[in-house]
Amino acid sequence: MEKKEIKSVNYGLEKIFEGAQDFLPLLGTDYVEFYVGNAKQAAHFYKTTFGFQSHAYKGLETGSKDSVSYVLTQDKIRLVLTTPLNSKSLINDHLAKHGDGVKVVALWVEDAKKSWEETTSRGAKSYMEPTVEKDEHGEVVRSGIYTYGETVHIFVERKNYNGPFLPGFVKWDSDYNPPSTGLKYIDHMVGNVGWNEMNTWVKYYEDVMGFVNFLSFDDKQIHTEYSALMSKVMSNGNGRIKFPINEPAEGKKKSQIEEYLDFYEGPGVQHIAIATDDILKTVADLRSRGIEFLSTPPDDYYRAVPGRLAEFSHELKEDIEKLKGLGIMIDADEEGYLLQIFTKPVEDRPTLFFEIIQRMGARGFGAGNFKALFESIEREQAKRGTL
Repeated sequence: MEKKEIKSVNYGLEKIFEGAQDFLPLLGTDYVEFYVGNAKQAAHFYKTTFGFQSHAYKGLETGSKDSVSYVLTQDKIRLVLTTPLNSKSLINDHLAKHGDGVKVVALWVEDAKKSWEETTSRGAKSYMEPTVEKDEHGEVVRSGIYTYGETVHIFVERKNYNGPFLPGFVKWDSDYNPPSTGLKYIDHMVGNVGWNEMNTWVKYYEDVMGFVNFLSFDDKQIHTEYSALMSKVMSNGNGRIKFPINEPAEGKKKSQIEEYLDFYEGPGVQHIAIATDDILKTVADLRSRGIEFLSTPPDDYYRAVPGRLAEFSHELKEDIEKLKGLGIMIDADEEGYLLQIFTKPVEDRPTLFFEIIQRMGARGFGAGNFKALFESIEREQAKRGTL
């Protein structure tokens, strides 16, 4: 990667931190809710393989007649897995069309009512008007807006609440809680949108939510022999929330974005990137628990790593042979380097997957790894007959 490209990354980030728009202050990611076909079994999967812990529950036993939800936690990450309990639930329509996937990206705010008013006044379509939810632990205020596809953002104000999760949920005690795999927090979440829709959603996040586009890649930068895509990274003012947005580009064969759109049947969350402080330990642990990762880049890729880091005067602290043995990729910018690896899709449909990332100062997204990554994805597409 050329240094001039990296400089544009840092310049964009500096603009965010120096000139943040503050009409929608976001404190972080509150939770991510998946609609799934069987929440009980999905919860067991995420506990067993990723090391999440039982946290809270809502279902028939708590008076919920329409749906059941299991809340899992690991460090600062909260996942909610929700399943309908009858054929009349609208959740069934979502599952029939998209399969298991992300429905809600909930954002932690100080004032959910103001967040809703600010965004809807700027053109957002309302999903949930400000609603006060109470129980013996206090009250939570939530509101929500639609974003790409059927994905929604829910604003969560919980400063007057000390219960396990939300009103209506009870603490979920379980004898089965496998150890953590060292996952810390959500680094970023990537959305796939349709042909020529990326700039529309970039403008949406800029105008409606006050985000800044600090990094862009076109099909000249993100391509292989067979396919291409375009991507723009959006971030809120304090940099805690980052949403890259991808759209397909013309290529000789079908890109990973097109494959996702075909099988998800529309725009949606493509992958969730989760940070760790020790990627070697985390990935080894995940592999031992059954998580499948994309194939390892070729030897030439790893032979080039020291030179790529030397361009920015960085020295790799980890053993490169251990990184290679686990298939972990390395990229660098002027601030440092990062280590990353991507799982195969975790659903039967080739849609949602996860990224494991460790930042050693770098603030980019692994642009130097794009070619190796997408070639690995294409090998999987070829096996599925969807390339």
